[in-house]
Amino acid sequence: MNHASGTEESRAGVRLTNLDQPLFDGAEASKRDLVDYLDAVRDHILPELRDRPLSVIRVRPGQQPFMQKNLPKYAPDWVQRATVWAEASRRNVTYALCDDRRTLLWLANQRAVEYHPTLIRASTNHMTHLVLDLDPPAGARFSHVVRSARLVRQALADAGLAGAVKTSGSKGLHVFVPLDDRVEVDDAAAATRALARRAEQLDPDAATTAFIREDRDDKVFLDSTRSGGATVVAAYSPRVRPHLPVSFPVRWDELDRVVPGDFTIHTAVKLLANSDPWQACMPRPQLLPADLVEEGHAIPVARVQAMHEGKRRARGRRQ
Repeated sequence: MNHASGTEESRAGVRLTNLDQPLFDGAEASKRDLVDYLDAVRDHILPELRDRPLSVIRVRPGQQPFMQKNLPKYAPDWVQRATVWAEASRRNVTYALCDDRRTLLWLANQRAVEYHPTLIRASTNHMTHLVLDLDPPAGARFSHVVRSARLVRQALADAGLAGAVKTSGSKGLHVFVPLDDRVEVDDAAAATRALARRAEQLDPDAATTAFIREDRDDKVFLDSTRSGGATVVAAYSPRVRPHLPVSFPVRWDELDRVVPGDFTIHTAVKLLANSDPWQACMPRPQLLPADLVEEGHAIPVARVQAMHEGKRRARGRRQ
């Protein structure tokens, strides 16, 4: 460890460098702050990352943030990895598996700020959670997102289901519903669409399932596309935003008393206070009602529907 310079040291056998460099403009944090935070919450974030193909968003000095899926060739041999066929790019992608403290520290030293694991573990073939991503329009109050989250919670309750909620680390919220491992991936995806539609119908003035942005009319978008091999930012992950907010669990009865900015790498460790609110709030894995699944299978996949609608509108403009 180099105490003299204060910019380099070793932890868990990982050489950490340039620790006193600023992370990025507006972060108000150094690389050391990022490393220290991730190390402090390792017992909380590692269970969210373990055995899941991982994409990260890195911020290198003088460059724009970028998402990294493929593990670099220079990665140490001890970093676990999983190779997944990417249908969109028609190639194999070798993802990191962040299974331990050493790998987490190595990624932090690579200036990996955001951690986006898949909903399917590398060792299984089922979604562990159904996820609805609540994305508010620009300039919306957080109370607008909270209102929509409660619609999702009501739709879940009406279906006999329960979920946990966390901030996205940006301006929205994520609702997670843990799934029994007997739930098929296609059925989980269908149920996600049905729940989003049901929540929208509870209050169409507040929430929308419209995938095309211009069709949302300043409503909160209930994104039902996080399914299959999709990724969602992990609980406790920092985000590349001013002041380095983190995605943080919130109890349903706390939603009116918080805003996303309450949770940053500078505040989150103290708020945890040796507890794990994400695990404490998470219901037991659940099976999905047959009627919900059947309803969802009749709803078109949002991305596909939007693609066809976009082409139709483009033809109309040309004509």
